Amino acid sequence: MLKNVIFSSTLLIILSVTASAQNLYDPIPKGVHTRWVTPENSNGEKGKGVMTNQGAKGDAFYIIQPGETKTIFNVKGAGVIERIWSSGSILKKKEQRRALRIDMYWEDEEKPAVSAPIGDFFGIAHGLSLPFESDILMNPEGRSFNATMPMPFKKSARINITNESSQEVWMWFDINYLAMEKMDEDILYFHAYWNRDTKTKLAEDYVILPKVEGSGRYIGANIGVLGGLEYKGTWFGEGEVKMYLDGDSEFPTLVGTGTEDYIATGWGQGVFSTSYAGSVISDKENEIYAFYRYHLKDKVYFHKDKKVTIQQMGAGNKEKFLKPWIESGVELIPTNFIDKRSGKTEQGHLMYEGGAEFFMSEEFPAGGAKYYRRDDVCATAYFYLDKPTNNLPELPPLDLRLVKLKERVYNVLNPTTY
Repeated sequence: MLKNVIFSSTLLIILSVTASAQNLYDPIPKGVHTRWVTPENSNGEKGKGVMTNQGAKGDAFYIIQPGETKTIFNVKGAGVIERIWSSGSILKKKEQRRALRIDMYWEDEEKPAVSAPIGDFFGIAHGLSLPFESDILMNPEGRSFNATMPMPFKKSARINITNESSQEVWMWFDINYLAMEKMDEDILYFHAYWNRDTKTKLAEDYVILPKVEGSGRYIGANIGVLGGLEYKGTWFGEGEVKMYLDGDSEFPTLVGTGTEDYIATGWGQGVFSTSYAGSVISDKENEIYAFYRYHLKDKVYFHKDKKVTIQQMGAGNKEKFLKPWIESGVELIPTNFIDKRSGKTEQGHLMYEGGAEFFMSEEFPAGGAKYYRRDDVCATAYFYLDKPTNNLPELPPLDLRLVKLKERVYNVLNPTTY
């Protein structure tokens, strides 16, 4: 399980991810104390909860003003965050899910290891909120954000929430962690990275995770696609996920067979949610997709560096879609097709000199073809690293995070379902 490869053997008894009958009654480890950080006990101190209103419910949430940064977790010493829960206006005001940023800092570093829009960080792209459940992220009933991936630290941890929206935010939260006398030296630190490309380049893969330096474990990503409307009527998800490991350059070591295959389904994707893969939104009519894949059972390690991409590739019928589109100037590049001219089925490739001309000719077999296309893609990638900071770019500005969402998503989806 996830935690069993993040910590050394000393901590396996404490931090087993499963709740089997055996570990429920394991001996209590020495020097380990349970603490909850909430607005009712902002430092998680012993014997200091619910003090603001003489033991009655007092300050159950924080109010964060526009432009304000609020520190919701600030702990000195060693420990491991085991669960983060949050709710409030961020669940009711969709724009705030992209306008609030969450930043996490380990070991007094100035650069955050985690930096993402809060809604995307908790598992669904496009700043949406819908019911789903995985082993590390979930949103029961679409009413709360939950994260249960372990986040260890040796000497300090800090979590900031910055309100970049134009309205005040009401935020309830509960951060559960174990305080320890000492953390093992060989831990891996939790990291998360968000980015968006509002129109990917033709025949260039979208980068889910830029090349990150160090050793660690890649956990996975939640990905959002707003398909180019000029390609409407065809399937968007032929793109294969590629993982470049430890010095890979032009070609990757790990590669899948297609987008829906990567998230554990096949021949297209509907709406589903499982412990490690899911498709929370699959709106073919409006070309809106949000899906996730977490490598909890199939571990992905790297020892030097790591990069993850996904091809922007679709599939459609030549005569009905692709040929008319090419003739009218729609940007696409045919890549491959099913060829039965020899009397047996073969996979034909078009990515060579003369391939485009052959595709447009009468010699090309009737039927469909795969093609490179351009879409609006975003992703939150999660990984562990042997250092508390990373070499990745900063979180993009608010205008890029919000552009086109109102027109393409918020004004299109049923407002009672997200």
